[in-house]
Amino acid sequence: MGDGLHSSEIRTPREAWSAFSRKTAPRMMAVAIALAIALLVVVGGFSWRDIAAVAAMLVIYPFGEWAIHVYLLHSKLDLPSTRSHRQHHEEPQRLDLINFGPVEALAILLLAAPAGVAVGALFIALIPGPLPLGALVTMLVTAYVLIAFYEWIHFLIHTSHVPRSRYYRRVWRNHRLHHFKNEHYWHGITNTISDTVLGTNPDQKTVPKSGTARSLGGGAF
Repeated sequence: MGDGLHSSEIRTPREAWSAFSRKTAPRMMAVAIALAIALLVVVGGFSWRDIAAVAAMLVIYPFGEWAIHVYLLHSKLDLPSTRSHRQHHEEPQRLDLINFGPVEALAILLLAAPAGVAVGALFIALIPGPLPLGALVTMLVTAYVLIAFYEWIHFLIHTSHVPRSRYYRRVWRNHRLHHFKNEHYWHGITNTISDTVLGTNPDQKTVPKSGTARSLGGGAF
């Protein structure tokens, strides 16, 4: 049962943060962010290209989040990540099933984030002039921060905290629809951009209720 927390036990962001910050994956991400920032300081040479690097990652990230959710977590393949995500859908109220496990966190930090940096580098390379190492490290720092934010927002959504801001109400609503109405839509966790662009953010009134939203029997579409 992990830490055994149930969504009904967490009602405020402060309570959520207290529980979230004790988890292994968020701590691993905090260490990764600190190390990446330290490397950025050592590399130095901050320039306008670092701003472009941040912008590139902000554009890329929503679609990476969407793709991982659709093609990895909802895959029909029998992978540890798909099994754990299926269990999360079966018991969405269990807060010990929300965040990445240590192995999954390492894979995200050491494989997915660098892959995003590689894609971002292709965009930055279109700008005339050399691509400095510092800009690549800036993209990595940005990716790590966004991944940590994903972990936090996902955890918070599954608590009993009632949304107040327009942004949080939007992502909270979409993720609830994903879990309880139809698992083939509303894949974004921290944003609605990717779902809107890729056609998976329909008016929920037009979407039929899925019989496999809890079991993920339908797999990826």
